[in-house]
Amino acid sequence: MKWLLMGAVVLMSGCAAREPEVRTVRVEVPVQVPCRVSAVPVPAWSTDSLKKTDSLELKVRALLAERRQRIGYERQLEAAVSACQ
Repeated sequence: MKWLLMGAVVLMSGCAAREPEVRTVRVEVPVQVPCRVSAVPVPAWSTDSLKKTDSLELKVRALLAERRQRIGYERQLEAAVSACQ
C-alpha cells in the first residue's frame, strides 16, 4: 500500500511540474447577416394600356411582349434572391 501511495505521489508531481500548454483554437460559427439588395422595380406591363377596341393583332403582340417582360422580371427577382444566399 505504501508503494502504491508513493507511486501516485510521484505521478502527480510529474503533472504539477509541467507548464500548461497554451493553444489558440479558431472556431468558425455562421452569423446571420441582413440581406442588402435593392428592390426590383415592377415593370409597366405592356397589356396595361390595351383597350377592348384594339385589334387582335395588337393584343397578341402586347401579350408576347408582356411574356418577355415577365421572364426578365423573374430573372431579376431570382438574381436578387440568390444574392442573399
